Amino acid sequence: MEAIVGVWVCLAAARTVVGFGTDPGLQIDIITELDLVNMTIGVTQVSGLHNASKAFLFQATDREIHAAPHTSEKLIQLFRNKSEFTFLATLQQQASTSGVILSIREMEHSYFELESSGLRDEIRYHYRFNGKSRTEVFPYRLADGQWHKIALSLSASHLLLHVDCNRIYERVIDPPDTNLTPGSNLWLGQRNRKHSFFKGVLQDVKVIFMPNGYITQCPNLNRTCPTCSDFLSLVQGIMDLQELLAKMTAKLNYAEMRLSQLENCHCEKTCQVNGVIYRDKDTWVEDDYCRNCTCKSGVVECRRMACPPLNCSPDGLPVHMPGQCCKVCKSKCIYGGKVLAEGQKIFTKNCRECRNGILVKVTETCPPLNCSEKDYILPENRCCSVCKGHNFCAQGHRCGENSECRNWNTRATCECRSGYVSVQGDSAYCE
Repeated sequence: MEAIVGVWVCLAAARTVVGFGTDPGLQIDIITELDLVNMTIGVTQVSGLHNASKAFLFQATDREIHAAPHTSEKLIQLFRNKSEFTFLATLQQQASTSGVILSIREMEHSYFELESSGLRDEIRYHYRFNGKSRTEVFPYRLADGQWHKIALSLSASHLLLHVDCNRIYERVIDPPDTNLTPGSNLWLGQRNRKHSFFKGVLQDVKVIFMPNGYITQCPNLNRTCPTCSDFLSLVQGIMDLQELLAKMTAKLNYAEMRLSQLENCHCEKTCQVNGVIYRDKDTWVEDDYCRNCTCKSGVVECRRMACPPLNCSPDGLPVHMPGQCCKVCKSKCIYGGKVLAEGQKIFTKNCRECRNGILVKVTETCPPLNCSEKDYILPENRCCSVCKGHNFCAQGHRCGENSECRNWNTRATCECRSGYVSVQGDSAYCE
């Protein structure tokens, strides 16, 4: 797994430079930005090491070659918060001369300055760390009148110096300040207006803001491990993951603690029926179906009331009474050979109702009917006619949960649903 991560980091960092695929937004071509073609004092266009780009001879000491304000601002933005960049140049310095190749400075403070001394045969890198000047010296002779390629790469505190595609120095230094102050300017071939004038030819002067930018100058160089910034980013990523893991572990431990507390407490489960909340083990009577119900651990369990068998006397009949679930014995009435139960009606010359074994005359106002007289029907045990096809079930004919109401021509009855049988011969209640 570690090997796979290492390979992935290397490929991710190198893919933007391998194969000359440098992102134009991550580099600045100094010679192009300074428009040296239109310079007339101290700079002359000449033949370079190759013909793919322009080369210029720097010779006079009265020149002022520095960036315009918009170029300086672009440079400031590119350098901001960057921990990796590479300075590249192709040059032919006159033998035994000294001068600054490139300088980025603000007043007397150098943020980046590369100097070649032909007197001491040294390459000097000037920079700032925590507001203080620093200098790294590399013994090497550039001022020999020959063409050289130079690449100075910085990755956090890791410095690499390549000359002619050879790694000649590798050091760990204080990380350079890259947040340039407003007013910083770029000078090419000199330190400022009066000092350290470079004498010789410059070509392909660039600053590239990506890991291992030297590969654009020497594409045959292969890197086999991540840069310091790559490594630091990887370490930071691992630290972020460890912090996230610690937070998730703390949340998981807290959740497990809460669960253990819940397991030790009694959490009562309630039941809700028709908007009424019943506590565990509460009982109630369900009037609609004459059932006794109990709340058991959040589940409603109901059983139909057990009604005792009725042994009515010869002059009585079992009937349902309002507000009672079980039938009761009531005296029957007999009229013209027809047996009437308690509450049933018969129409003779007037309307009579059976009450306690006696037919009592009652006054009943019949509603108007919306049908012709030939469609009038007198329902069983009623005094008022209805229209043919009347819905008797809609008038509140009472059937249990396992039975259903069925309309007939003159009455309604209850019938058990499929798979159920009547209780004690009464189809209003089925099990």
